[in-house]
Amino acid sequence: MSASGNAMAMFGMRLADDQIKVLEENFTKVSKHPDETTLMLIAAECGLSEEETAKWFRMRNAQWRKAEGLPAELGSVKD
Repeated sequence: MSASGNAMAMFGMRLADDQIKVLEENFTKVSKHPDETTLMLIAAECGLSEEETAKWFRMRNAQWRKAEGLPAELGSVKD
């Protein structure tokens, strides 16, 4: 299981390697913040609900932001 897959397991998301691969590819190549239509298509491709897919993107974004040295929440940078 990938590092992001292990992190997602901590949040109660048990995903198969092929699901993680699709999610990661979309995260890195398509959008870190997919719109509603894109999210629906990704969910269908992974066999997940839109809510599960949105949760994965929220958790993965927080993980990415932390790795980049940014606050975990979008828009939380303080002057």
